[in-house]
Amino acid sequence: MIEVNIQNIVASAILSDKLDLDYIAQSIKITEYEPEQFPGLIYRLKNPKTATLLFRSGKVICTGAKNIEDVQKTLWSIADELRNIWIEIYKNNKFEITIQNIVATANLNGEMNLDQVAVGLGLENIEYEPEQFPGLVYRIKMPKVVMLLFSSGKIVCAGSRTFSDVSLAIENLAKELDSLGLFL
Repeated sequence: MIEVNIQNIVASAILSDKLDLDYIAQSIKITEYEPEQFPGLIYRLKNPKTATLLFRSGKVICTGAKNIEDVQKTLWSIADELRNIWIEIYKNNKFEITIQNIVATANLNGEMNLDQVAVGLGLENIEYEPEQFPGLVYRIKMPKVVMLLFSSGKIVCAGSRTFSDVSLAIENLAKELDSLGLFL
């Protein structure tokens, strides 16, 4: 079994019907808000180390978490802080959290010749321009993810919305590379 390390989870939720970003920026000093540059307010937490974008629509996007518990802690903490400044938030933290993207890394513990990997996996699903980028981009249809493969055997998996799809994609890739004899 290959060890998979979650590097980043991007999740969204709707905390309220609307948010007054000007009032929030004035009331909570650790936020960053420059509406002429970007329409969202940035709220960074140190523990867990995450950044959350808040929008006038009440939608929020949390990034930087390494597990779903950190996403929940982040959003609950922000919801509590907003309630403390009299912003109406959905009761009892009953907002639905939706995972939008999971980025994970793994090490296949074997070097690869990426030229051979590109041919072996089928050029129609591959982007590989070593002069531009040292990794090979492999788009998988099932589960739908994008893998970055490096000659060192390290890989990055992005685009999944579930932890099980991340593991499945990495395991399937390792089996496919092994069956094609593509490890050095």
